[in-house]
Amino acid sequence: MIGPLPLSLPAGSGDALALAFGVGIGFGWCLERAGLGSATKLMGQFHLTDMAVFKVMFSAIVTAMLGLFWLSRLGAVDLSRVYVPETFVLPQLVGGLVFGAGMALAGLCPGTSCVAAATGRGDGLVVVGGFFAGVLATGLALPAMAGLHQSGARGSLTLDTLFGMDSGSLILVVVAAALAGFIVAEQVEQWQARRVAEVGR
Repeated sequence: MIGPLPLSLPAGSGDALALAFGVGIGFGWCLERAGLGSATKLMGQFHLTDMAVFKVMFSAIVTAMLGLFWLSRLGAVDLSRVYVPETFVLPQLVGGLVFGAGMALAGLCPGTSCVAAATGRGDGLVVVGGFFAGVLATGLALPAMAGLHQSGARGSLTLDTLFGMDSGSLILVVVAAALAGFIVAEQVEQWQARRVAEVGR
């Protein structure tokens, strides 16, 4: 046991905001270095020519899962203090559909559009303006959508409790799925590259 890490900062405090700012800058830098500030690269996901988004996001999920698991086993992180957002089935399904449609149309999500805007890309600036307008419109319409907004409440669900598995077994399944997914993604990219080459002959 190495003892809890001293990362308990009061919400809204200067230290907490500084930490959040630093993490945000680091995250944006990583997205840009991975090429995910480019709508063209992101659209490759939908065209099956470039699966970088899938690989980066699945890598992040696995890294976070393994990191939290082992840090909690070492006593460095108290998982009971890690915030898990509540699940609202219907509104989150609707939100997912709207998000997916927006990403397919714009080629950027909120995070990558901020990266694109920060690096001077015009499409990023347009998408950032669009999602702020959407947030404003949703906030204004929220009283009329109160029934939908609170429907399907399931509390703070996690996959291990949902499937009745211990966390170690679940992580093993997710890591195996990630490895299989990476192999499939590579095969899909190669297949699509061959197909494009044949069409171009």
